[in-house]
Amino acid sequence: MTVSFKADPAFDVGSVIVLDWPLCQVRLQDDTRFPWLILIPRRTGLHELEDLDTADRAVLMDEILKAGEAVRLLGEAAGRPVQKLNVGALGNVTAQLHVHVVGRRHDDALWPDPVWGRGPAVPYGASGLQAAVSRLRLSSPD
Repeated sequence: MTVSFKADPAFDVGSVIVLDWPLCQVRLQDDTRFPWLILIPRRTGLHELEDLDTADRAVLMDEILKAGEAVRLLGEAAGRPVQKLNVGALGNVTAQLHVHVVGRRHDDALWPDPVWGRGPAVPYGASGLQAAVSRLRLSSPD
């Protein structure tokens, strides 16, 4: 881990830190419409996947798969099992390298369109957010 890592403050607006995995800070998007995690590699100066070294790219792929499992768990807990995982590293709004892992359903309000930039978000509320974060922390092996 790089000591000087700091997530862009823009992430604080719509997401909360859940935990740190070997490479990434894991954040939960505060939007009950979709089970949604954001992975931010804890390295400075990254904007593109190609900025990661070969070893970190492999770790990121493993963490994306682990995030997919966690997103499925959130969907099941909400009674809306995930039918499709969307994974994207856009960076159009926040340039710092980050990867979205979003659970989708054929009956969600935005299907089949993308979720990015499509609001308004439906926040969890304090108790719902705490429950989701706790569920994720308990299910994570790291």
